[in-house]
Amino acid sequence: MTQGPCTLCCAQHFDGKQRPSLANELRRLTAIVAADVAGYSRLVGRDESGTVGRLGAARTELLEPVVSRRGGRIVKLTGDGALMEFTSAVEALSAAIEFQQSMVTAESERPADERLVFRIGVHSGDVIVQGTDIYGDGVNIAARLESEAPPGGVIVSGPIFEATVGRVSAEFEDLGRLSLKNIERPVQAYAVRWKPGAWTNVRASQPAGAPTMPPHATPLPLPDKPSIAVLPFQNMSGDPEQEYFADGMVEDIITALSRISGLFVIARNSSFIYKGRAVDIRQVGRELGVRYVLEGSVRKAANRLRITGQLIEADSGSHLWADRFDSALEEVFDLQDHVTAAVVSAIEPSLVKAEIRRAGHKPTENLQAYDWLLRALGEQQLLERENVDRAIAMARKALELDPRFGLAYAYLASWIQRRRMYGWMQDEESETTEGIKFAHQAVRLEPSDPIVLTEAAFALGHLNSDLATAIPWLDRAISLNPNSAFAFGKGATVRNFAGDYDTAERHSERALRLSPYDTVIHAFSKARGDSHLFRGQYEKAVHWLKRSRQENPLHASTHLHLASALAHSGAIEEARGSMKQLLQLRPMSSVSWQRSHRLFPEADYEQMLQGARLAGLPE
Repeated sequence: MTQGPCTLCCAQHFDGKQRPSLANELRRLTAIVAADVAGYSRLVGRDESGTVGRLGAARTELLEPVVSRRGGRIVKLTGDGALMEFTSAVEALSAAIEFQQSMVTAESERPADERLVFRIGVHSGDVIVQGTDIYGDGVNIAARLESEAPPGGVIVSGPIFEATVGRVSAEFEDLGRLSLKNIERPVQAYAVRWKPGAWTNVRASQPAGAPTMPPHATPLPLPDKPSIAVLPFQNMSGDPEQEYFADGMVEDIITALSRISGLFVIARNSSFIYKGRAVDIRQVGRELGVRYVLEGSVRKAANRLRITGQLIEADSGSHLWADRFDSALEEVFDLQDHVTAAVVSAIEPSLVKAEIRRAGHKPTENLQAYDWLLRALGEQQLLERENVDRAIAMARKALELDPRFGLAYAYLASWIQRRRMYGWMQDEESETTEGIKFAHQAVRLEPSDPIVLTEAAFALGHLNSDLATAIPWLDRAISLNPNSAFAFGKGATVRNFAGDYDTAERHSERALRLSPYDTVIHAFSKARGDSHLFRGQYEKAVHWLKRSRQENPLHASTHLHLASALAHSGAIEEARGSMKQLLQLRPMSSVSWQRSHRLFPEADYEQMLQGARLAGLPE
């Protein structure tokens, strides 16, 4: 192991106040993998040119392909180390194990004291982004965990464990809370163990860049009607700033397709797990359970726009249709309609043109307003308070440009609701009143837009418990778009508020099928868990709430409800552990605070609070 400052993070390892001061810092949550060669100086002393050559080969032939296959990127290579980031904790840990196992195979014929052997640390946390580089505590913790790992081993932090346990072919050894150099607080850590047979030559037949199915996953059955996934379109503009535009274009095509009752359409958040990756269409079909896959590209230059698309039958890989569309930028919404109509006619000729025209929808005529909302949608996905606040500011700019932009009002209401849910409001009464106003304004302007109806209903359900208004809005959203994972998933939460737990269970199950890899899948799982918790079905509740916790360990109310379910099940010590996590995330939590923010039926909620008391929720 190289001694002194961590070589993989660059010449200066940023601990505490040593990180650079960045104007307009951009932050994001990511999974970070830090790797370093054990005993590298000794190996170089013995055979400098040979060791350097083998290290280069290991990076090029083993590390880079596995990182690409797993949807990550190599942030930097420095000295004998590497720093990588992934959007998925499962893929980050899978990449670490797969690389370690491939190194065992590659070096197996060398004497033990001559082998290149890596240590790896994996952590999920907030990072500061500057250009292509990342900094901050998230990086530092991954690097320090790597230094604790044994040669050939992998150590992960608590957030990685929570997100991956039961999802990868590996076992975890609890190392307790480690005191790491220059890290202010102890870090919960786990050593990872795996069976070589489960990871030897894994996906060796796949091309570099192909997506990967988690080891636990099985192919999903095909629906009983034509089914399609729309993959992220490539941004061919040569300008990274236009990435959000390409994503927004695809999202609008997905939305239009989803409104056609004769199609089963995978939600955007699941199809976008393939963003930035070369894909095996057959595998995409198996993973998402669809018959067809649409892929394409967007090129935006000056005031011209070009979209290319191709429709592929997933099972055979055969191309059913391909076309190119050109237009002036101001005609972008007409262009989306043309693409949608072409795809539908290629899939199911029996679908009538009138239904396609009915599905067409222009959210605004003002492209600048549309642009601001797309930026806001990208910003709020980072979930942190400052990102949500920036998204709200961007949506307000969109409304300044188009005061009749119903979708912007709906998202504003939903994001204001998020500020209340996480305890971020400074003036709760004023902000709540504004959020309610925005929800009603959105539906007045766009009474037939499923997204508007869903976001507005979700906001009302949280802000003033107006379920008599919210539930009919959700019913209408589903009738307009029977493929909306959001309408089913967010609607399941609101149904729980109304005590309609049977419907909540069915709708959350539907959401999980429509978007099996959704970025907010934890909310769907939590709604399913809550539907069991408030019916006193504690074993089922524990199962689904643990799953939700694994999917997002930072969602505070999941820990509260899980603690109650565990306590009612008799698992008091485990319940206390979940309550401890709640109080770390939301220190103001107490029985009185929870009562003042109650959203569920009173009698059922009191039963939940009884379990929470047993788990240690203060009065």
